[in-house]
Amino acid sequence: MRLLTHNMLSSNIKGVTNGFPLGIVVEKVIEKPVEMNPDFLKNMFAKIEWKALADASRSMGYAELPDQADSSMLDSVEFLQRFHHALLELHLEEGALVCPETGRKFPVNKGIPNMLLHEDEV
Repeated sequence: MRLLTHNMLSSNIKGVTNGFPLGIVVEKVIEKPVEMNPDFLKNMFAKIEWKALADASRSMGYAELPDQADSSMLDSVEFLQRFHHALLELHLEEGALVCPETGRKFPVNKGIPNMLLHEDEV
């Protein structure tokens, strides 16, 4: 699961008011090289919750993103490369996503998060 996906997911358990961002429990991270597309990154920047991305990348062992970012940084090739790597090349292969409010763990197996709710959570 890419951090792009992680940045778009939240916990939808009944009664949860703050289901974002999901915590990450890492068992296995892999890197999958992807060709960088600066235009895609520039368009996605406004849609990304930066703090959630930076925290998630750190939990996966990548600490190269700044704590805060603004659109002026998109002119830097070095910043774009780091943003690209965190967003698209880091993959949570095995582990779990954790609801910040309830602590419920959603398993991630073979890079696929299982966000299905139990009957009593709907």
